[in-house]
Amino acid sequence: MHKSSYLTHLECSECDRIYDSDTLQTYCFECNAPLLARYDIERIRSRVSRDEISNQRRGLWRWSSMLPVSDPSFQTSLGEGDSPLLALDRLGKMLGISNLFLKDESSNPTGTFKARGIAVAVSRAIELGVEHFVIPTAGNAGGALAAYCARAGVDAQIFMPSDAPEINKTEVRNAGATLTLVDGLIDDAGRMAAKLAAKNGWFNVSTLKEPYRIEGKKTMGLELAEEFDWRLPDVIIYPTGGGTGLIGMWKAFQELESLGWIGAHRPRMVSVQTAGCAPVVKAFEAGDEDTELWLDAHTSAGGLRVPQPFAGRLILRTLRESNGTALAVSEEEIAAAQKQLAHTEGVLASLEGAASLACLPHLLKSGWLNSDESVILFNTGTGLKNI
Repeated sequence: MHKSSYLTHLECSECDRIYDSDTLQTYCFECNAPLLARYDIERIRSRVSRDEISNQRRGLWRWSSMLPVSDPSFQTSLGEGDSPLLALDRLGKMLGISNLFLKDESSNPTGTFKARGIAVAVSRAIELGVEHFVIPTAGNAGGALAAYCARAGVDAQIFMPSDAPEINKTEVRNAGATLTLVDGLIDDAGRMAAKLAAKNGWFNVSTLKEPYRIEGKKTMGLELAEEFDWRLPDVIIYPTGGGTGLIGMWKAFQELESLGWIGAHRPRMVSVQTAGCAPVVKAFEAGDEDTELWLDAHTSAGGLRVPQPFAGRLILRTLRESNGTALAVSEEEIAAAQKQLAHTEGVLASLEGAASLACLPHLLKSGWLNSDESVILFNTGTGLKNI
């Protein structure tokens, strides 16, 4: 068998305890913290070149040497990855920013960036023998898991708040997964999913409670490095619910520098949340090391309605290591930004993606952001799901 991965082990993000990557793992129970995949950087450096990766067929799996699936036959794909990087020249001119870009994740399967993480997590779990998956979701991750499990021919159990968008429920049902609606928020769905997973032997792919969704999400950072000719932009503005992509990109940048493919320059990472659910912003401003439960969480941007992200420590650590910041925007600002982006640049962004634009005027007005810096906004999905 040809091994395409250089995965060596898993490591606790808090205590550095080592875990066997050839055994099915979840998270570090000693620290209640995510596990991170580690790779043989020296072997990758000696056997793989960045130009070789760039010349391969487009898609997430061209980064397989830096992903955890050993046997390529287990790579489950619906065409995810290599989303467009759009220069927002007209919008940038209006706002007074000379180098404004949008990483548009709406072209991914099922319409959101969730496809990246789910593709890798499902592929690796199946390689390790899993046939039954479960996930709690605000909506989009459930649709993605249902689709990838259908593609792979395995079972999926989806637990979703009853007030989630109808399109997410339809996605799940049409893909043949079992949908359970929960009265409450994603944390309530998470408790029910975890209980039934333990009872029935299902594998729980909840955000950062297994090690490999973050590996799929980190490919957004790998692509950005490549798209900027291996010199990273100055600022990345990222709508943050569970925070997997934020942490994943930061991990990707560390790995790329270890390989010698980029230098030491790092973007300042900005976490954007909504005024109705801003646990990361509250903790960041208070100087806390972890997030606390946000009571009465409410927002129209369902992906940002995460009252207490499991990886709060890692999110906050990433923001501080990058000299970044965290900011909450209002529902009105999000709605206006969604219209502005569509009208000015032709991109119908998700409400979560629109939040990344909504915070820009605040960063400029405060002087935190300079007009000549290169800035990346993230649109995490298609606005068609909000209709």
